[in-house]
Amino acid sequence: MSEQEPKKLTLMQLLVHKKMIICILNGFTSGLPMYFLLQLIPAWLRSEEVDLKTIGFFGLVLLPYSFKYLWAPFLDRYVPPFLGRRRGWMLISQVAVTFFMVLYGFFKPSANIDVILYLSFAVGFFGATQDIVLDAYKRELLEDDELGLGNAYYANAYRVAGFIPGGLALILADHLAWPLVFFITAAFMAVGIFHTLWIKEIETGIIAPKTLREAVVEPFKEFFARDGFKSGLLILAFIFFYKFGDVMATSLLTPFYLDVGFSMTVIGSVAKIVGLWSMIIGGTLGGMLMFKVGINKSLWIFGVVQMASILGFAALNEIGPNEVALGFVVAFEYLGVGLGSAALMAYIAKSTNKNFTGTQLALLTSLFSIPKAFTGIISGILIEGIKPDDGLIYEIFGQTTAIGYTNFFFVCTALALPGMVLLIWVAPWNKRH
Repeated sequence: MSEQEPKKLTLMQLLVHKKMIICILNGFTSGLPMYFLLQLIPAWLRSEEVDLKTIGFFGLVLLPYSFKYLWAPFLDRYVPPFLGRRRGWMLISQVAVTFFMVLYGFFKPSANIDVILYLSFAVGFFGATQDIVLDAYKRELLEDDELGLGNAYYANAYRVAGFIPGGLALILADHLAWPLVFFITAAFMAVGIFHTLWIKEIETGIIAPKTLREAVVEPFKEFFARDGFKSGLLILAFIFFYKFGDVMATSLLTPFYLDVGFSMTVIGSVAKIVGLWSMIIGGTLGGMLMFKVGINKSLWIFGVVQMASILGFAALNEIGPNEVALGFVVAFEYLGVGLGSAALMAYIAKSTNKNFTGTQLALLTSLFSIPKAFTGIISGILIEGIKPDDGLIYEIFGQTTAIGYTNFFFVCTALALPGMVLLIWVAPWNKRH
């Protein structure tokens, strides 16, 4: 913040401030690799007749997002020889993600499923690396009372990014060859690269670790010492469970739409465009609400909406391939998930120390990324069950009965309850975070 600017921005000033533009570009760039793995790759594999359980196992490629805190201290401690501590690592990870996205076009699931798995791990690793520095930069950029609105903008842009691999790319896949689809999708990473070259490093008031040991030990020590070990554990448990049901419900969402009977063009147009606008409107209003009432109350309100939105998928499965119903369900889902994500990210950012943003944010955001890595496997097993002809999966888990999509979404709704209960201790309604 420059000396000419007021120390505290009003809501109207903040809505159009340069900080919010940076948050938008941060969110878009962060979301693109994640949605590439969550939406485009499962749709591609399903269109090539890969079974749901195998697609579910591809959720493991998101493991780097769950363990990014392991190499976050390295990014906090060491500075690339160009652009600075944050921007240098941003550029390296963004170029790598772009490169690996393009490579998908040279392989086919029927012949190269193992290579595709390795490529997906590479995209996951560099996407997670990008997230470490993008999250750290965002936290260092925003003042505490700006976190709610900034993270709402970020969450909006994050979900907008999903329109590229989960919307535009699916529409293109009905008309173009897959190699060209992957190339076009990868080209949107240029937004992140230009964003990295445009922004400036944030140095004022931030003390970077001087040794790798300091970068590893101090962030964890400071977090648990701040409010006590028990309080720290409660915060970690809350972050893990708050979006657990929602993450499971959406882990195989694109294959679900296909199995209901929607074409890729319908999914890419109706589902994504409706979701885009509902998310932008809801996310902006949600960010303003967080600025006014605080993060705690927002977590309660948005958590209820998030739970209710899961039930919409159960209703859609019973209704069938009705485009109007799809529009309503997707609008509600994007609203609930977008608001819940924005509030949670604001809570996480507020729970960090600016001197340890990279590692602490990596640790805390990793917790709600862990379910993304294994819920796809669980979801596929619950929905389809396991039969003797399922090979290795049958040998590991034995035979199980399929519960179908409707009952599956009921289970997901129940799994959202623990996170709501933990709000009683970590974010009491009448206490402003």
